[in-house]
Amino acid sequence: MIKNHLPETNLTLKDFFYDLPEERIAQTPLEPRDSSRLMLLSRDSGEIEHKIFRDIIDYLNPEDVLVINDTRVIPARIIGTRSHRWDSETGTLVETGSEASVELLLLKQREHNVWEALAGPGKRAKPGDILDFGDGVMRGHIEDVIEGGCRVVRFEVNPESAANVMEALNLLGTMPLPPYITEKLENQERYQTVYSKTNGSAAAPTAGLHFTNELLDAIRAKGVAIAPVLLHVGLGTFRPVKEEKIADHEMHSEFICVTEESAALINERKKNGGRVIAVGTTSCRVLESASDENGILHPVSTDTGIFIYPGYRFKMVDALITNFHLPESTLLMLVSALCGREKIMNAYKTAVEEEYRFFSFGDAMFIC
Repeated sequence: MIKNHLPETNLTLKDFFYDLPEERIAQTPLEPRDSSRLMLLSRDSGEIEHKIFRDIIDYLNPEDVLVINDTRVIPARIIGTRSHRWDSETGTLVETGSEASVELLLLKQREHNVWEALAGPGKRAKPGDILDFGDGVMRGHIEDVIEGGCRVVRFEVNPESAANVMEALNLLGTMPLPPYITEKLENQERYQTVYSKTNGSAAAPTAGLHFTNELLDAIRAKGVAIAPVLLHVGLGTFRPVKEEKIADHEMHSEFICVTEESAALINERKKNGGRVIAVGTTSCRVLESASDENGILHPVSTDTGIFIYPGYRFKMVDALITNFHLPESTLLMLVSALCGREKIMNAYKTAVEEEYRFFSFGDAMFIC
């Protein structure tokens, strides 16, 4: 697994707090996708401009490369009942006496039928517990409790109902929208990027939600390259920071992949003077995880636990397209590392004053 050498810092959690009125949290996505607002933020000066997202094409150069995360969100939230426990002494299933409801949020696939998941309530998902889903469609065996309170769950799928776990999830699961989104999402595809491809995420890489196919075609026509990478969004992206000193926070690992083709394209554009522009913090974390100290991106297929906060020296990323992030989150710390904490906090203050829409379905920022 890839982890970075953490820089020295005296920054604490309160250094990344800001006041956000509840009404500024976007509950629904705008239509069309590229009609969101766009804040341009200069890395050098901190100067701010206000645009519409589709205007971003005017600020891209033909020699640049956009790096997108083509992960696809799975219906990772499933609700089952705990009716049995495995008695290791007798090697038999024992009825619990009640069918208590348990909710799982699948975060990371270990094997084809073994996942790491959050469970609620946790007392109903202890090692040895058996959970039934969908009236016999699938059964989950709780095998272990690991870092962050995650459960290791081994699934058994009824072959008469589904061919594998993913097919069972499509039958039983729901889209795991963040808890701050309380309105029902009518079109589930609006929580997917138009270029989503590889199933595996528990949350969307939301900076990419602003792109339409037409805008991407226009960007390509301008000469800008578009290179896909992969990070399956899990607990590492949205787990809250609980330690007062941010350097004490441990990132949960997430799976990443960079193909030889994407690495070659990105390295070529970088070598020829183009900017490497990460679409979203997930793409940024992939690029920084897979690049060496000489600024060369390498093909990888591994886990990363990289934690980027002020003091970090970027090896590959020149600019970043991103949404507005939660107070005291690792994502806010990442953008602060790229642009400077003072510039970012001032930009967020401006965004609140200018009534930007925040978080997953909110507006965008281009740090350039």
